[in-house]
Amino acid sequence: MKFLRRILGVLVMIAGILGLAIGVAGLVGVWVVRPAVANSINTTIQTLDTSLQSSQKVMDVTGQALGATVESVDALSTMLSTTATSVEETKPVMDQLNVMLGKTVPSTLQSATDSLKTAQQAAVVLDSAIKSLETFQALMSAVPLVGGFVQKPAQPYNPQVPLADSLGQLATNLEGLPAQFTEMSANLSKADDNLVTVQSNLTTMSSSVGRISSSLSEYQAMIGQSQSSVKNLTSMLTNIQSNLTNILNWVAIALSVFFFWFLAAQVVILSQGWELYQGTADRMEGGSAEPPATEPAAEA
Repeated sequence: MKFLRRILGVLVMIAGILGLAIGVAGLVGVWVVRPAVANSINTTIQTLDTSLQSSQKVMDVTGQALGATVESVDALSTMLSTTATSVEETKPVMDQLNVMLGKTVPSTLQSATDSLKTAQQAAVVLDSAIKSLETFQALMSAVPLVGGFVQKPAQPYNPQVPLADSLGQLATNLEGLPAQFTEMSANLSKADDNLVTVQSNLTTMSSSVGRISSSLSEYQAMIGQSQSSVKNLTSMLTNIQSNLTNILNWVAIALSVFFFWFLAAQVVILSQGWELYQGTADRMEGGSAEPPATEPAAEA
């Protein structure tokens, strides 16, 4: 039993000695390593600050580019919407023009053609009447006594193109126009249908471009928030760097106090191991050492 107690005491003392070594190493290492830690933290902070500044510049450029893009996209959306409105406003005019070319103008031209044909027939009769009148005037002017009252035509009626032929030619030229205007009306009707398609496409494009503008505006707002976060992080790093000496001093002091306490605990452990080795630990726990044995008194 005594041998086991001494082994335990040796083990406890070894643990105490190791603890003392660790405590001393830690206490010394706190102040030895502190400058290197300070330099490392300063280098890290400077690297982070440089990266943050680069990121800030990139965000500024990106934000400006997005702002210009949003303005351009908004202008494009407005232009497409205005064009769609113009096409929509043009459609009634196209409808009226289609009705005019398809119905009003052909019917008017047909009426004019019929009138010209009627006038052509009347012109034939008129030509005959004029020629008969000239002949009658010529005959009457040759009759004695009566010739003084009837004037002989100064110039005979003999046009190069008779009026009936001119009217007939004009009527012939007008006959093909109603069909041409009807064909124009059909083509215009197709164009009107195409205008509806164009208007629908323009409206769709305007809506799509508007959604793109909204998305870009959201990205622009996110970049603004990121810029604010980067500024706050830069400010925090600047504060840490300016107060780094004080922070490391307080950390070193706190660790020194901890290692002092740790050393004190190891001293107690070492003394406990020594007492265990000597065999005095039980008597100390009892509160007093056993009194030395006394010899019995001699009988008188």
